[in-house]
Amino acid sequence: MSAVPAVPAVPAAPAVRLADVVVSYTKGDTVVTPIDHFDLDVERGSLVLLLGPSGCGKTTLLSCMAGILRPTSGTVEVDGIDVTAADDRRLTEYRRNTVGIVFQAFNLIPSLTALDNVAVVMRAAGHRAHDARRVAADLLESVGLGERLHHRPGDLSGGQQQRVAIARSLALDPPVILADEPTANLDHVQVEAVLRILRSLTSRGRTVVVSTHDHRLLPLADRVVDLGSGSLGPTPDRHRTVDLAAGEVLFVEGSTGDLIFEVQSGEIELTRRFVDGDHGDDGDDARSVAIVSAGDCFGEMAPLFGLPRSATARAVTPAVVIGRTVDEFRSVHGAERLKQLVGRTTATT
Repeated sequence: MSAVPAVPAVPAAPAVRLADVVVSYTKGDTVVTPIDHFDLDVERGSLVLLLGPSGCGKTTLLSCMAGILRPTSGTVEVDGIDVTAADDRRLTEYRRNTVGIVFQAFNLIPSLTALDNVAVVMRAAGHRAHDARRVAADLLESVGLGERLHHRPGDLSGGQQQRVAIARSLALDPPVILADEPTANLDHVQVEAVLRILRSLTSRGRTVVVSTHDHRLLPLADRVVDLGSGSLGPTPDRHRTVDLAAGEVLFVEGSTGDLIFEVQSGEIELTRRFVDGDHGDDGDDARSVAIVSAGDCFGEMAPLFGLPRSATARAVTPAVVIGRTVDEFRSVHGAERLKQLVGRTTATT
C-alpha cells in the first residue's frame, strides 16, 4: 500500500498587502509623488514600523491602509479586503470592523469621559449601552486607566489620552491596529506605558502597523520599513556583575542607563515616586511596583528606548545582578525575550 503524499501547508495570507501603490497630487504646477510604486506585505500578528522623517510618506501609507485616502493606483488589501475597490458603504464597514485607528492628535470628544469616549464606538455600531460601557471599562483597565474612567480628556495627561485612544481603537476588536506617531509629544514615563501596550497587542493576535520617526520604537518591531535615510549608531559593548548589600541602591529613578539587569541571586525591589504631591498611607513618597528575584530581568526600558530610569532599584536582601547591553542581552536571551519583557504589564524601568 503506497503512502499518501503529504499536502504542503499553505502559507497564511499577509494581514496587510500593498502592491504597486502610487500616491500623487498636484501642488501648484508640480506633481508630487510621495509614494511611488510601493510594495509591502505585513505578516499576521506582527508589529511593523513605517520609519522616517516628516514628509517621507509614512502617514500617507497609513491613511491608504485605513481607507481614508485612496491611492492614485495600485491595490491595498487588509485582512482579505480590497480597500482600494471598496465603495463608501463598504469602507465605513471596513473602518468600523477591520481596522482600529490611533490618531496622533487623539481625536477624543472633549465633553465625554474616558469611558464614554471608548463606549461611543460600540454604541455607534449598535451595541447596547450596558455592554458598551462594560467592554469600555475592561479596555481602559487593560491600558492602566481603571481609575480614570470618569475623567474627561482635559483632565488627563497626554499619555493618558493616548491610552484612551488606543482603548477606543480596540473597542470592536479589530484584527489590525494602525497608529500614527503614537509617541509624539509624550514625556518619557508616558512613552514607556504606550510602548508596552503597543507591543502587547501582537501577543493577543493582532497586527500592528505604526508610522513614526521615533527610533526608540525600533526594538519593539518585528520589521522596520525605513522610508527615510540615516542609521542608528551601535550600542556600547560592555557588561558587569554587581554585588549588592541589603538596602544598597543599584540605580535611581530619573537616572540614565544602558544596561539590562538579570538577577542571579537575592531580591531587588523597584519603587516609583508618587506624583502631584501624593503620598502612600504611611507617608512615604514612593511606592513599590515590583519585587524581582533570581532569573528575573529588569531595567530594559532605559537602554532600549533611551529613556530615564522610571523607578529606583534597591536590594531587599544581599543580591548579585548581571548587567548587559541590549546587544549582549539579545545575544544571550534572544530577541523574543526582549519583546516579552517590553510587552509585560508590570513596568520595570
